[in-house]
Amino acid sequence: MITVKNISKIFYINKRQEGMLGAIRSMFFREYIEKIAVNDISFSISPGEIVGYIGPNGAGKSTTIKMLTGILVPTSGEIRVNGVIPYRERQKNARQIGVVFGQRTQLWGDLPTVDSFELLKQIYQIPEKKYRKNLETFTEILGLDEFLNTPVRQLSLGQRMRADIAASLLHDPAVLFLDEPTIGLDVVAKDRMRKFIREVNKERGVTVILTTHDMSDIEKLCKRMILIDKGKIMYDGELAKIKEVFGRDRILTIDFEGDVPFLEKGVQLIRSEGNRKWLKFNLEEISTAQLLAEIAKKNEIKDFIIQEPEIDYIIRKIYERGL
Repeated sequence: MITVKNISKIFYINKRQEGMLGAIRSMFFREYIEKIAVNDISFSISPGEIVGYIGPNGAGKSTTIKMLTGILVPTSGEIRVNGVIPYRERQKNARQIGVVFGQRTQLWGDLPTVDSFELLKQIYQIPEKKYRKNLETFTEILGLDEFLNTPVRQLSLGQRMRADIAASLLHDPAVLFLDEPTIGLDVVAKDRMRKFIREVNKERGVTVILTTHDMSDIEKLCKRMILIDKGKIMYDGELAKIKEVFGRDRILTIDFEGDVPFLEKGVQLIRSEGNRKWLKFNLEEISTAQLLAEIAKKNEIKDFIIQEPEIDYIIRKIYERGL
């Protein structure tokens, strides 16, 4: 579906000269600073995959997405999206992809939402039957009927995001690019959006590339993750595997009976509230069963909870320590 081979993108930024003489000189002799945004990356994505494409600000995520959508031309390398070279066949590529940018909208602010949909129908030349069927389906799943006749400018953020994702799918694209699709949404709206993305992927086979800073989106939607930093891919593989390798720490919350408990060597007490203790340990040093057995020998346990590390904690560890 998507193949990226040895892609690089270099920006040349005009170097500003200091002072009046420098400004005059730059009018005739310009110097440029070379900024490598994406540095020789390669990956492929199969039809029907949901892939999380993540990294810190300035890592090269947005530049990559802009090259995949045809907005930017790569400095070197090759890209194909469903057999199309995006920057050479922009119109053809636009008809087979959908794009949602969390902080921007493709809808017309002064028009009722449904009128924006009608305009997109004309732009993409969607057959009437397909348009009506898709609009009916998305209206039911996303609850669009409550604001279809409301001007886009008056929609809440959650409503606007629902309208945007529906708009991006009206023409039945093969690929959907989602850039921060749940940004600013409350817990209920985020859950609704994630369920819809899963359903579209499962029922329609839409390939999804998701960029986000909300690691909960990655955990709940993606089986595969591509991690990019400073223009280079640091990791490309299963999310479960990276959690297994880098997520060996566990938090054990125990409610003890009685006074201050005896703690095993190598176990870190990270929080304490009366007889409730939060203990951090590493599975490479001791298993959960062994730790509980050792603590139970010397202390009376009333209740306990075991927590796995969240994905954002794991990603932070990778940034700090490397792979």
